[in-house]
Amino acid sequence: MNVISGGQPARSPRTLHELLDDAAAAAPGAPAVRDTEDGWTYSRLARLSHSFDGWLAERGVTPGDRVLVQVPNGRELAAMLFGCSRRGAVLVPVNPGMKPFHLRSVLADCEPRIALVGDGTAGAIRELTETEVHELHAVWPDVEDGRARGPGPQNVTGDDIAVLIYTSGSTAAPKGVICPQAQMVFAATAIGSMLGYRPDDVIFCRLPLSFDYGLYQILLACLARAEVIVAGGGPDVTLLRQIRQADATVVPVVPSLASMLITLAGREGAGTPDRVRLFTNTGAALPQATIEALRSRFPGARVARMFGITECKRISIMRPESERERPESVGLPLPGTEVVILDDAGRRRPAGETGEIVVRGPHVMAGYWRAPQITARTFRRDDRTGEVWLHTGDYGHLDTEGYLYFEGRRDDMFKHKGARVSTLEIEAAAMDIPGVRGALVAPPADGNNLEICVAADLPPHVILRELAARLEPAKVPAACHVVAEIPLTLNGKNERKNLPDLV
Repeated sequence: MNVISGGQPARSPRTLHELLDDAAAAAPGAPAVRDTEDGWTYSRLARLSHSFDGWLAERGVTPGDRVLVQVPNGRELAAMLFGCSRRGAVLVPVNPGMKPFHLRSVLADCEPRIALVGDGTAGAIRELTETEVHELHAVWPDVEDGRARGPGPQNVTGDDIAVLIYTSGSTAAPKGVICPQAQMVFAATAIGSMLGYRPDDVIFCRLPLSFDYGLYQILLACLARAEVIVAGGGPDVTLLRQIRQADATVVPVVPSLASMLITLAGREGAGTPDRVRLFTNTGAALPQATIEALRSRFPGARVARMFGITECKRISIMRPESERERPESVGLPLPGTEVVILDDAGRRRPAGETGEIVVRGPHVMAGYWRAPQITARTFRRDDRTGEVWLHTGDYGHLDTEGYLYFEGRRDDMFKHKGARVSTLEIEAAAMDIPGVRGALVAPPADGNNLEICVAADLPPHVILRELAARLEPAKVPAACHVVAEIPLTLNGKNERKNLPDLV
């Protein structure tokens, strides 16, 4: 039976605000969160979270109510996260770049009791909803001054919902992943035990806090008593300078952000001095060429490969100290969790054979908000044991020692000329070509050929020739389209929905 189980991590708090309270008690004067304007210690962050709890109470927010927040990255979001947790309210973080078409469906789905938005945007939001809307600049002076007063903290338990994360997928409208307190705390604790964040770390988070990968950096910082830099947008060309000015030691990236850093560091020559000791990655697999380039440009930095989806936050991590082992693996399952590989009939596959990645454990979230049919298909309860198995829709295999290898989503895999092909495999080969900044593969469909779009300053025939030197004949695209940039989602992932327009 190909089941891998790790050791259970140490006992931890059951709610998000208990994570903060522990950090504030252990290291009250340590820096907790900083943005371009200012920074707060753990003691100050804890006080502001109490004050925000009071502000919510004054406006009639009760346990279980949703609080939608659509603001740019800033330290205030950390206080709002923990303040909502104290109130028992459900934080719904939304990317400021989300367009009205999708925002309207999110508002209708979660029915927030109150919404906090960026400066100058309240009018546009009010056109989409009858919800009470406040702009952050008008709210925060009351929170900062501690004038907000309300009932004391609620009796929040680990079963209560902490956050709704809206994610796109197979449905037209975004789906709200229900993230209970206990699942989030367990996931953060398990991830922290494998990544080894330290009290002297400075985590540079350029990722939006509406993206769970960004939001969890706040929790990981609390667990380590470290500082997180909540970076705003800013010009891309200043990214490397921002990291250095922050004295950052840990940088979470997605592939597009990693490629940008490699380009910027390359302009200054190899061996650029930096304090960065660790890059973590999710969103999509980092091509090996990108990993090697990060190591070259940032000597002394390790690259932690990870794999996960919002529905359970993280599935596996290759520990930083083992980063050069099994370069194609995304690591071992989290402590206290299990991974199995199933075929299309639901039978377990032996080591080395590909199938769907299915997981269970205390990190599996509670389904999709108000979507029972989709929940039943993805979160399947074992009739015999009552345990819930998360069917990820991702494919891969385990080796004999339990390391996981990710091969792609169901939609990423196809048969071509008799061979099983993954779009990720072809895109990784393209990224290995010097001068390629991004790649996106269009699988053959409706009579079309296998094609690839590449962001590069190279002619198409050169890219196809280089791909032929790296791939089996059946995996080489029939056509290559050179574009200026590969379109990205709001979270920095490749935007596959725009692929037909490119080809």
